[in-house]
Amino acid sequence: MHALPAGPVPAPRRQLFVGTALTCAGLAALLGGMMALYLRLRDQSLAASGHWLPDGVEVPMVPANVMLCAMLPIAIISQWAVYSAKRDDRVHTGVALWLVALLGVAMINAQVNIYERMAVPATGETFNTMFYALTGIMVALFGAGALFSAVTAFRYLGGRTADRELVTAHALYWYFLSFAFAMLWFVIYVTK
Repeated sequence: MHALPAGPVPAPRRQLFVGTALTCAGLAALLGGMMALYLRLRDQSLAASGHWLPDGVEVPMVPANVMLCAMLPIAIISQWAVYSAKRDDRVHTGVALWLVALLGVAMINAQVNIYERMAVPATGETFNTMFYALTGIMVALFGAGALFSAVTAFRYLGGRTADRELVTAHALYWYFLSFAFAMLWFVIYVTK
């Protein structure tokens, strides 16, 4: 008697990647809605009083522009981690993941520098509230991204080298943050 051959191996479910994509879609909706509200309130304030920024407040553009310019290397380095992981190169994967984490913390540092230089209270005018709400969410997302990078590095370097989906999901998250920050940069720092 002949036995039937084993069936094909089922395709991976890629739950982490799909979950990261859904999270990014939800965050895009949140940030898009908040930026739309920011622009609406800005237009109403300009129509009513002729100004949007509080008197004497200048938005420092150098740290904001550095943050925008840093998003391209973050995206490239996160893709380097995916490239290295697919080739089982643990050293370069680890270096890339830790560099992304370090740059994520640097983004938080640059945003805190903007807060200190502007010296605007969190309450008061509408600009203050919306500025801190939008940039505060981005700071939280950068912190989550740095933590995601650290967890990914520990898991991959700890021996789970077959778990490349985590590294790919990590790169997807940082691609999303790059795009989201570019939009936020234009709305908050350019249009003021």
